[in-house]
Amino acid sequence: MTREEKQALVDELSGKFQSHNSFYIVDASVMTVAKINDFRRLCFNRGMEYKVYKNTFIRKALDTLGHDTTEMDAALKGSSGVLFSKESGNAPAKLLRDFYKAQAYPRGVEPKPVLKGAYVDASIYIGSSQLEGLTTIKGKQELLGELIGLLQSPAKNVISALSSGGNKLAGILKTLSEKEAA
Repeated sequence: MTREEKQALVDELSGKFQSHNSFYIVDASVMTVAKINDFRRLCFNRGMEYKVYKNTFIRKALDTLGHDTTEMDAALKGSSGVLFSKESGNAPAKLLRDFYKAQAYPRGVEPKPVLKGAYVDASIYIGSSQLEGLTTIKGKQELLGELIGLLQSPAKNVISALSSGGNKLAGILKTLSEKEAA
Protein backbone atom coordinates (compact mmCIF):
# COMPACT_ATOMS: atom_id res chain seq x y z
CA MET A 1 0.00 0.00 0.00
CA THR A 2 1.45 3.34 -1.00
CA ARG A 3 1.67 6.36 1.26
CA GLU A 4 -1.06 8.10 -0.74
CA GLU A 5 -3.40 5.11 -0.37
CA LYS A 6 -2.77 5.02 3.36
CA GLN A 7 -3.46 8.75 3.66
CA ALA A 8 -6.65 8.36 1.61
CA LEU A 9 -7.78 5.60 3.98
CA VAL A 10 -7.06 7.77 7.03
CA ASP A 11 -8.92 10.68 5.41
CA GLU A 12 -11.91 8.43 4.68
CA LEU A 13 -11.94 7.20 8.27
CA SER A 14 -11.60 10.77 9.58
CA GLY A 15 -14.59 11.79 7.49
CA LYS A 16 -16.63 8.95 8.96
CA PHE A 17 -15.61 9.93 12.48
CA GLN A 18 -16.65 13.54 11.75
CA SER A 19 -20.02 12.55 10.25
CA HIS A 20 -21.00 10.02 12.93
CA ASN A 21 -21.58 11.21 16.48
CA SER A 22 -20.88 7.71 17.78
CA PHE A 23 -18.78 4.73 16.86
CA TYR A 24 -17.74 1.55 18.64
CA ILE A 25 -14.44 -0.31 18.38
CA VAL A 26 -14.87 -4.07 18.57
CA ASP A 27 -12.69 -7.14 18.18
CA ALA A 28 -14.11 -9.93 16.03
CA SER A 29 -10.80 -11.64 15.28
CA VAL A 30 -11.63 -15.02 16.80
CA MET A 31 -15.08 -15.31 15.22
CA THR A 32 -15.75 -17.72 12.39
CA VAL A 33 -16.44 -16.37 8.92
CA ALA A 34 -20.08 -17.43 9.21
CA LYS A 35 -20.52 -15.55 12.51
CA ILE A 36 -18.83 -12.42 11.14
CA ASN A 37 -21.11 -12.56 8.10
CA ASP A 38 -24.14 -12.84 10.42
CA PHE A 39 -22.86 -9.86 12.38
CA ARG A 40 -22.29 -7.78 9.23
CA ARG A 41 -25.76 -8.71 7.96
CA LEU A 42 -27.33 -7.57 11.23
CA CYS A 43 -25.37 -4.32 11.02
CA PHE A 44 -26.56 -3.75 7.45
CA ASN A 45 -30.18 -4.51 8.35
CA ARG A 46 -30.07 -1.92 11.12
CA GLY A 47 -28.42 0.76 8.99
CA MET A 48 -24.97 0.49 10.53
CA GLU A 49 -21.58 -0.14 9.01
CA TYR A 50 -18.85 -2.42 10.31
CA LYS A 51 -15.35 -2.30 8.85
CA VAL A 52 -11.95 -3.54 10.02
CA TYR A 53 -9.06 -1.04 10.12
CA LYS A 54 -5.48 -1.07 11.30
CA ASN A 55 -5.05 0.47 14.73
CA THR A 56 -2.56 3.04 13.43
CA PHE A 57 -5.13 4.29 10.90
CA ILE A 58 -7.77 4.55 13.62
CA ARG A 59 -5.35 6.45 15.88
CA LYS A 60 -4.45 8.94 13.13
CA ALA A 61 -8.12 9.47 12.30
CA LEU A 62 -8.99 9.97 15.98
CA ASP A 63 -6.38 12.71 16.17
CA THR A 64 -8.42 14.73 13.66
CA LEU A 65 -11.53 14.84 15.88
CA GLY A 66 -10.39 17.84 17.88
CA HIS A 67 -11.10 16.12 21.21
CA ASP A 68 -8.71 14.39 23.57
CA THR A 69 -9.03 10.75 22.53
CA THR A 70 -5.93 9.35 24.24
CA GLU A 71 -8.17 7.12 26.41
CA MET A 72 -9.04 5.18 23.24
CA ASP A 73 -5.44 3.94 23.02
CA ALA A 74 -6.38 1.20 25.48
CA ALA A 75 -8.91 -0.09 22.92
CA LEU A 76 -6.44 0.04 20.05
CA LYS A 77 -4.65 -3.21 20.74
CA GLY A 78 -5.04 -6.38 18.74
CA SER A 79 -7.55 -6.60 15.90
CA SER A 80 -9.98 -3.71 15.65
CA GLY A 81 -13.14 -3.14 13.70
CA VAL A 82 -15.21 0.03 13.81
CA LEU A 83 -18.98 -0.02 14.06
CA PHE A 84 -20.55 3.21 12.79
CA SER A 85 -24.08 4.38 13.49
CA LYS A 86 -25.85 7.52 12.33
CA GLU A 87 -28.65 6.83 14.77
CA SER A 88 -28.48 7.39 18.50
CA GLY A 89 -25.36 6.49 20.47
CA ASN A 90 -27.02 3.46 22.03
CA ALA A 91 -27.98 1.77 18.73
CA PRO A 92 -24.65 -0.11 18.31
CA ALA A 93 -24.77 -1.25 21.95
CA LYS A 94 -28.28 -2.60 21.44
CA LEU A 95 -27.12 -4.32 18.25
CA LEU A 96 -24.26 -6.02 20.12
CA ARG A 97 -26.57 -7.06 22.96
CA ASP A 98 -29.11 -8.51 20.50
CA PHE A 99 -26.36 -10.32 18.59
CA TYR A 100 -25.08 -11.86 21.83
CA LYS A 101 -28.58 -13.06 22.73
CA ALA A 102 -29.08 -14.56 19.26
CA GLN A 103 -25.80 -16.48 19.56
CA ALA A 104 -26.79 -17.87 22.99
CA TYR A 105 -23.35 -17.79 24.59
CA PRO A 106 -23.06 -20.01 27.71
CA ARG A 107 -22.26 -18.43 31.06
CA GLY A 108 -18.61 -17.65 31.60
CA VAL A 109 -17.84 -17.35 27.88
CA GLU A 110 -17.13 -13.82 26.71
CA PRO A 111 -19.44 -13.02 23.80
CA LYS A 112 -17.95 -12.03 20.46
CA PRO A 113 -17.37 -9.50 18.99
CA VAL A 114 -15.83 -8.00 22.10
CA LEU A 115 -16.54 -4.33 22.78
CA LYS A 116 -13.17 -2.64 23.22
CA GLY A 117 -14.24 0.99 23.32
CA ALA A 118 -16.94 3.45 22.32
CA TYR A 119 -17.05 7.12 21.41
CA VAL A 120 -20.50 8.64 21.98
CA ASP A 121 -21.03 12.40 21.69
CA ALA A 122 -17.40 13.16 22.65
CA SER A 123 -17.55 10.76 25.64
CA ILE A 124 -15.26 7.75 25.70
CA TYR A 125 -16.15 4.36 27.17
CA ILE A 126 -13.51 1.60 27.46
CA GLY A 127 -14.12 -2.12 27.93
CA SER A 128 -16.89 -4.63 27.43
CA SER A 129 -18.17 -3.93 30.95
CA GLN A 130 -19.57 -0.64 29.63
CA LEU A 131 -22.00 -2.33 27.22
CA GLU A 132 -25.02 -2.45 29.53
CA GLY A 133 -24.60 1.22 30.42
CA LEU A 134 -24.25 2.16 26.76
CA THR A 135 -27.59 0.52 25.93
CA THR A 136 -29.37 2.94 28.25
CA ILE A 137 -27.78 6.13 26.93
CA LYS A 138 -30.41 8.40 25.49
CA GLY A 139 -29.87 10.11 22.17
CA LYS A 140 -30.15 13.82 21.53
CA GLN A 141 -33.65 13.49 20.05
CA GLU A 142 -34.89 11.47 23.03
CA LEU A 143 -33.49 14.01 25.50
CA LEU A 144 -35.03 16.93 23.58
CA GLY A 145 -38.39 15.13 23.56
CA GLU A 146 -38.26 14.61 27.32
CA LEU A 147 -37.25 18.23 27.90
CA ILE A 148 -40.11 19.54 25.77
CA GLY A 149 -42.51 17.23 27.63
CA LEU A 150 -41.27 18.55 30.98
CA LEU A 151 -41.61 22.14 29.85
CA GLN A 152 -45.15 21.58 28.53
CA SER A 153 -46.35 19.77 31.63
CA PRO A 154 -46.75 22.80 33.97
CA ALA A 155 -48.52 24.81 31.26
CA LYS A 156 -50.94 21.93 30.62
CA ASN A 157 -51.64 21.66 34.36
CA VAL A 158 -52.42 25.37 34.64
CA ILE A 159 -54.72 25.30 31.61
CA SER A 160 -56.45 22.19 32.92
CA ALA A 161 -56.95 23.74 36.36
CA LEU A 162 -58.32 26.96 34.90
CA SER A 163 -60.72 25.21 32.56
CA SER A 164 -61.99 22.79 35.21
CA GLY A 165 -62.18 25.56 37.77
CA GLY A 166 -64.33 27.65 35.43
CA ASN A 167 -66.81 24.79 35.11
CA LYS A 168 -66.97 24.39 38.89
CA LEU A 169 -67.46 28.11 39.39
CA ALA A 170 -70.27 28.17 36.85
CA GLY A 171 -71.90 25.19 38.59
CA ILE A 172 -71.65 26.87 41.99
CA LEU A 173 -73.16 30.13 40.66
CA LYS A 174 -75.98 28.20 38.98
CA THR A 175 -76.74 26.33 42.22
CA LEU A 176 -76.72 29.57 44.23
CA SER A 177 -79.03 31.32 41.76
CA GLU A 178 -81.42 28.35 41.82
CA LYS A 179 -81.49 28.48 45.66
CA GLU A 180 -82.32 32.18 45.62
CA ALA A 181 -85.07 31.65 43.08
CA ALA A 182 -86.65 28.89 45.17
